[in-house]
Amino acid sequence: MRIFEERRQKMLTISPRLCKFLIETTKTADIEAAFSKIFRDYIDLKLKYLNETIKYFEEKWGMDFESFRKKTKSEYSYEVEKDFWEWEEAESLKKYYMEIKNSWM
Repeated sequence: MRIFEERRQKMLTISPRLCKFLIETTKTADIEAAFSKIFRDYIDLKLKYLNETIKYFEEKWGMDFESFRKKTKSEYSYEVEKDFWEWEEAESLKKYYMEIKNSWM
């Protein structure tokens, strides 16, 4: 299997044993299809986790992230700060993984 980098070509070698395992595990016809399936499943799992994290914070605070950002702009408690950073990270990563998913699939 070959993977191309932007400025230079590199060939990635995958052992026949690993190829066979990936094809059998994913029940696909070839290694490219196996990697596509694994990648798609990985993105879907990441998005599921991020959506659950976002839902947790929305339920905890009773609002969406933008409303939380505005409401707590001048609040400086440990809980607010901690939740803000975790929630912001989940929102940012969700956007990032959605962009990858939309460009890939």
